[in-house]
Amino acid sequence: MPHMSLTRRDWLAGVCGAIAALPRTRLEAQDGATVRIATVIREYEAQGFHRTATGVDHASGQWLAAQAAQAGVTSALEPFDVSRVDPLVSTLEGSGRRISGLPLFDGAFTPPEGISGRLGPLNSEAEIGLTETAVNAAANGALGEARRANRHRAIVAITKGRRPGLCPSNADSFLTPFGPPVLQVSSEEAEWLTFQAGRGAKVQLVANVARNATSATNVTVDMPGTDAALPPIVVMTPRSGWYWCASERGGGIACWLEIMRTLRHASLKRSVLFVASSGHELGHLGIDAYIARRAGIVKRAAAWLHLGANIGAATDLNNNLLQASDDEMDRLLSGAMATAGLTVARRAPRANVPAGEAEAVHRGGGRYVSSIGGSALFHNVIDRGADAVDPPTIARFAAAYVAVIRNL
Repeated sequence: MPHMSLTRRDWLAGVCGAIAALPRTRLEAQDGATVRIATVIREYEAQGFHRTATGVDHASGQWLAAQAAQAGVTSALEPFDVSRVDPLVSTLEGSGRRISGLPLFDGAFTPPEGISGRLGPLNSEAEIGLTETAVNAAANGALGEARRANRHRAIVAITKGRRPGLCPSNADSFLTPFGPPVLQVSSEEAEWLTFQAGRGAKVQLVANVARNATSATNVTVDMPGTDAALPPIVVMTPRSGWYWCASERGGGIACWLEIMRTLRHASLKRSVLFVASSGHELGHLGIDAYIARRAGIVKRAAAWLHLGANIGAATDLNNNLLQASDDEMDRLLSGAMATAGLTVARRAPRANVPAGEAEAVHRGGGRYVSSIGGSALFHNVIDRGADAVDPPTIARFAAAYVAVIRNL
């Protein structure tokens, strides 16, 4: 699909307009950070599709390490093994038409010739089932149940985001795949596919891939405190995902850099460890690798601060979710957010397994606090451009997380 091309001048002009709209009392504290944040996200987005262990992902890791150096700290690149999935042919063909899609990366795949059969509603007698799925929900609901039951030889999943298009689900079970091949397709194909399923049309589904043994990298920074005996604080954010990820990943990455820039000359008692992990869309492989290299770090750390998806996403500025291991961690972040001019829109129940990389800390019994935003562009190819993010809001989140670290 066509995309508008923005020049650096256009992008910064929009940023300056956003800065001008800030109350004057906040302007002087935020203008430098806001311009840096806008520039970082623009550069990150322009790199291309940020899928784990691809050429773009490797180049992006090198770029982020260079950004950390510009922020005044020394970083390291930590590789981990990945069996990368490279789609070869991902199509559904029938009734004289071919539709392109993307297979689920934690399901089965087809041989080169694909699978032929009747297309019908999910849980019908058709060989190939048709259903709809919400963004990033392919393991849940009726689709998840049908996958576990292997009710069809293959499934077509129409992805339903808040904007038209193909919005892939993450492969949460990447290391333990299950179910038949599932071809994810754009919501724009829903009407035609529903008609074909209603008449039991004969179709051919191909979800053929290659596997490549390779590696991905985490970018890490260790900022020593004055008392090495104290448990450290860990600041984590993912850096990989589907497509350009301007609002999904950009805000967290920009916050991550701003936090270390603010703290680089601070005299902190606790060490602060930073990790920007790849492997997010593949069951959080990167954060698992980071933890595996540091025995006992989950419980030993004083706290884990998770910069989750869509921080400062312009389409949903007031739709953040706070996830915390306990009331004290909740109080620290919510209080810091209030001071920074932010409000908590929603809270996850304490018993819930948190979304994102905070899941690994939760399951390991560690302390954590996490902020995740909403976005109408989530997992959509159109998640890019100056309208995707709000840099002043991202600057406020960075300030809030710095305040939490200082309190800890």
